[in-house]
Amino acid sequence: MKLSDYKALTFDVYGTLIDWESGMIAGLKPLTDQLDLSRDAILEAHAFHESTCQRVTPAKNYRDVLATVYKRLAEEWGLTASWQEAQVYGHSVEHWPAFPDSAEAMAYLKDHFKLIALTNVDNASFAFSDAKLGHPFTATYVAEDIGSYKPEPRNFDYMLEQMTRLGLTKGDILHTAESMFHDHGPANRHGLSNCWIYRRHDQEGFGATMNPGDMPLYDMMFHSMGDLVEAHRAELAAG
Repeated sequence: MKLSDYKALTFDVYGTLIDWESGMIAGLKPLTDQLDLSRDAILEAHAFHESTCQRVTPAKNYRDVLATVYKRLAEEWGLTASWQEAQVYGHSVEHWPAFPDSAEAMAYLKDHFKLIALTNVDNASFAFSDAKLGHPFTATYVAEDIGSYKPEPRNFDYMLEQMTRLGLTKGDILHTAESMFHDHGPANRHGLSNCWIYRRHDQEGFGATMNPGDMPLYDMMFHSMGDLVEAHRAELAAG
């Protein structure tokens, strides 16, 4: 199996291309500066409240999901936070940085593949991240458009249905993502080839994503988008 076997790369954006964990840690400082918590403890608590909110209220806009997470975290940690403060955090996606290799990698890959985003955010928040990445995507499918959040099957069903309109079949697609919980499990269940961008390869745990339980299978694995690009260049050079 080679990268060049595929016509389209479908992407999880946050955790894969955008460094959402660093963005979360920065945005939560009004709370966490009052506490003595490890980075992973903060991220794991965030993962629980985010996934719970997305599951229970799947039509909620992501900015409101994040605001709700902020409120739940303050309560869990015995702190006080106003709804206005929670809403500030809800709009924090615009400040989340791209990984240093992401924009350059996407600019390269755009010349070789259709690039599709399947992401658990809203359109307004995604626009800031898209600009940081250089607007590389042929199509973007956000949770706000679909009315649910990954790992719900509906999100992948929606993406696949839309991609047939672009002339792409399931066999043309390599789903490219960091999150085992949000992406690789559903990719397995939908029969999609998948590539793990294992950004957390030098860290314990699952960070800002829930533990997937039984680990999903994957067809390829790289530690960064830069490594994926180098592998593609090597394939082309080898003929």
